[in-house]
Amino acid sequence: MKKIAILAAAVMPLAACNTNTAPGNDREAERDPPATAAPIEAAASALANVNPGLMLPETMTEADLSALGAQTACQFRLTEVAYPSFVYDGSGQGAIKINGKLIPVTQDAPNRYSSGELRIATRLLGDEGNAGLQMQELIVVAPRAKDEFGFWGYTTCGSDEA
Repeated sequence: MKKIAILAAAVMPLAACNTNTAPGNDREAERDPPATAAPIEAAASALANVNPGLMLPETMTEADLSALGAQTACQFRLTEVAYPSFVYDGSGQGAIKINGKLIPVTQDAPNRYSSGELRIATRLLGDEGNAGLQMQELIVVAPRAKDEFGFWGYTTCGSDEA
């Protein structure tokens, strides 16, 4: 009986710690605020103080796509179910998200885009994913980087074809 009383006394302070703030365990149900779009900046200012080894494509949100007007553009995705990291259209315009910024790029040649020292190349691959999406290679040459970054992913196109 003495052991039970000691155990109960030891556990009592923990009963007051029943505060779980993890997502999904909210005390009051609230909607998340709408996502805001990342700022749109030229490559020179967006990447000025970033280590070249950290200049990797990031996933865009619906708000980013709306800000760019790229809902119907071709979209490079790192996985078949991901949001895009690079968007481009048939008019020679595109955008990539790096360092939390949307960087517009312009087509220089077929499948080649740039903004300042940032260069991007795409190449369709002869394979498709499990969901039937066309595989694509994305190569990013960042300013001041010693090497290029290459990514294999998937492309989807809306009404504009690349």
